[in-house]
Amino acid sequence: METQGKLYIVPTPVGNLEDMTCRAVKVLKEADLILAEDTRTSSVLLKHYDIHGKLQSHHKFNEHQTASVIKDRILAGLNVALISDAGTPGISDPGFLLVRTCAAEGIEIQTLPGATACIPAVVSSGLPCDRFCFEGFLPVKKGRQALLTTLATEPRTMVFYESPYRLVKTLEQFAGYFGPDRECSVAREISKLHEEHRRGTLEEVAAWFREHEPKGEIVIVVAGCQKTKRREDDAED
Repeated sequence: METQGKLYIVPTPVGNLEDMTCRAVKVLKEADLILAEDTRTSSVLLKHYDIHGKLQSHHKFNEHQTASVIKDRILAGLNVALISDAGTPGISDPGFLLVRTCAAEGIEIQTLPGATACIPAVVSSGLPCDRFCFEGFLPVKKGRQALLTTLATEPRTMVFYESPYRLVKTLEQFAGYFGPDRECSVAREISKLHEEHRRGTLEEVAAWFREHEPKGEIVIVVAGCQKTKRREDDAED
C-alpha cells in the first residue's frame, strides 16, 4: 500500500530573514513540493537558504481550484510545504481551504511554530496581552460598520492588520466608534531596520500619521472597552 504524504505549514520571516527557523529550512529542503503565495517573492527567501525544491503558485485566486488537486497528490505520497509571502499561512493569508480539505481526508498536517506580525505587535504595545482578539483585515465596505459597532464593546485588546494607505482613515474611524481617547499602538515594519511602535490615544496616533506618511506593513493594537469590564466586575461584586 502506498504511504500518503504530509502537509507542512511553514511560517516565513515577516521582515528579517534571520527569523527563519532551522526546522523550517529543513522541512522546505526535504519537501517534494513547495506552495507559495507569490513565487517571485518566495524565490528570494529560498535562494538565501539554498533551497531548490519545486515551487508552485498557491494564492487566494486559485486555491479553490488547486486545493483538491494538491490533496490528491499528498494522498499519493507527496510531501507538500505551504508558505506565504511573510508570516504564517492561513493567518490573513491563503492556507485555510487547503488545510480544511486535507484535514477532511485524514491527512497529517504539521504546522511549524514561527514568525507572525500579530504577536510581536501586541506584546510590544503596552496593552494587556494575556487575552486578546485577532481581527486581521477588516472588511473594506460590506459589514465593516456592523463589525465596528460590535467591537466597540469588546473588553479584550484587539489586533488588526491594515494597509499603510488606509491607516489614517481607519484610525479616524476607530476613534469615531471606540472613542478618541481609546489607547492604541501602531506597529510598523516589524523585525525590519525601521521598525516603529507609535503609542497613544487613537486621536493622537491618527494625528501623528497625518503628519508622517506611514510605509510598510502595519499592525494596529487597540485597547478593549474598559466600561464593559467595569460592569462585569461590578456584577461579580
